[in-house]
Amino acid sequence: MIYLNVEHLRRCTQTLHASLAFYQQAEEASLDQEVFRNAVIKGYELAQETAFKLLIKALKIYGHGGQTLVRTPVKDLLRLAGVHGLMSLEEVERWFKYRDNRNHTAHDYGEYFATQTLVLISEFLQDISALADALERCSGGANRD
Repeated sequence: MIYLNVEHLRRCTQTLHASLAFYQQAEEASLDQEVFRNAVIKGYELAQETAFKLLIKALKIYGHGGQTLVRTPVKDLLRLAGVHGLMSLEEVERWFKYRDNRNHTAHDYGEYFATQTLVLISEFLQDISALADALERCSGGANRD
């Protein structure tokens, strides 16, 4: 049995929620708001990376080989998650958007991509919480690694 510890993913989600709240409360166009915006973007990236590492572990439960999964493109991992019921088709499609956006923010920290990330964050927070729940269920509800 493979156990998935989703505590770190849930902590990333909590931190992202808090960063977003601080961003929204900060004075418009202030340095504080920019600092919190950057925290949101980095939290978004960390949450995604953590989710994909757990997704690879979860897919092993369904008989997929670990070394093959490590080399599998992220969008194919997402498709497999959909096949095995870890995500709905709609969630997979949204995760494609999140991944595309994350790839852009990782290479270009310009205002446009930061703004696009902020637009996606609320829905992303819902989807990442749903994924954490699904990952926990697929490993029998165990919360240890």
